Amino acid sequence: MNIDLSVDLGKGLVLNNPVMTASGTFGYGYEYDDFIDVDSLGGIIVKGTTLKPRQGNAYPRLAETPHGIINAVGLQNKGVDYFCENINPKLKKYKSTKVLVNVSGSCVDDYVATAERINELDNIPAIELNISCPNVKEGGMGFGTSCESASNVVKAVREVYKKHLMVKLTPNVTSIADIAKAVEQAGADSVSLINTLLGMAIDAERRRPVISTVTGGLSGPAVKPVALRMVWQVSKAVSIPIVGLGGIASATDAVEFLLAGASAVQIGTANFIDPTISIQVVNGIQDYMIRHNFTSVSEITGGLLV
Repeated sequence: MNIDLSVDLGKGLVLNNPVMTASGTFGYGYEYDDFIDVDSLGGIIVKGTTLKPRQGNAYPRLAETPHGIINAVGLQNKGVDYFCENINPKLKKYKSTKVLVNVSGSCVDDYVATAERINELDNIPAIELNISCPNVKEGGMGFGTSCESASNVVKAVREVYKKHLMVKLTPNVTSIADIAKAVEQAGADSVSLINTLLGMAIDAERRRPVISTVTGGLSGPAVKPVALRMVWQVSKAVSIPIVGLGGIASATDAVEFLLAGASAVQIGTANFIDPTISIQVVNGIQDYMIRHNFTSVSEITGGLLV
């Protein structure tokens, strides 16, 4: 039986398989070389990159919760120039997996300048525009919580970024379908969802928040039902491809996202538990396709029987 795992997300972004790793959970990819063949993944999305270096939030900024974690790292990174000059040369060894850069900013001009810089890199076929991070005091999630602001930043980046533009959506909104439609109309080539849900953890004995910022982003299996629902809703609202994420920890989880309408998936928090999980999910999807007589991933996408 001929199994085609490849996924075409449009505008030059073709993945060898539908499994990607989520930004902030997989470093720059090469940190995982000792555990898996990174080049056998569909894609990796490197950690959030901003125009200028960011120190991130004060410690502590990570808390374990039932069935998940809360993080408030705050986009710590050394800036786009450092990425281009020092990190990107190390990523050129990957010939099969697609490398995307997660781009964030404190204002629209920051997003534009960062995207424009990355547009020059021949080996980077796409960016993931992060308008949904709940862990920064300015920018971040603020851009993704209204149709107007989301549209404005996507339009501005679209003018300077000529390759595949994926936009990462926040779940912390009233209607994620409306936000998805707004960024599609503004020029997004695909959307990824969901980013983390806003949550908090409290140390009852100390009567204090566990993390320095009080609130942070909840990820892990606890968010999966919400993520599935939102992917399904967005699939009914837009015609561009959807990349689903949120609590995926097995091949079955990934298939559920595909059935809900995703064309590809990202694995995030599960990477911290098992650094080989992404490869297991690739193999598990292939096994599912064989058992159900599917020959291509596109046959699964949106296949939920309702």
